[in-house]
Amino acid sequence: MTGVRVCAFSELVQDEARRVEVEGVPIALVRDSNDEVFAIGDTCTHGEVSLSEGFVEDETLECWAHGSAFSLRTGKPLNLPAYEPVPVYGVEIDGDDVLIDINVKKEN
Repeated sequence: MTGVRVCAFSELVQDEARRVEVEGVPIALVRDSNDEVFAIGDTCTHGEVSLSEGFVEDETLECWAHGSAFSLRTGKPLNLPAYEPVPVYGVEIDGDDVLIDINVKKEN
């Protein structure tokens, strides 16, 4: 994978989302409680608000505005009001570097 470095792994706080941008694409970056890192589209498909301001629980990121939770693995909404998925991007950890490739999208 040819990704873009967005931050150091050590900078990520467990169970918190962080907004990053790769080539102008807003991404919510999450390090879960198992130290796995996920990158999903940062814009809620229901309310056009930043998901990185939301709440992380297990493998979900919940929109702070209307409560839709999105799977960090698939990008699929797990409850209403959102019904459209967000994109999920490829993540690689290289030493302490977190790399994201926006050209590698995982299937929803």
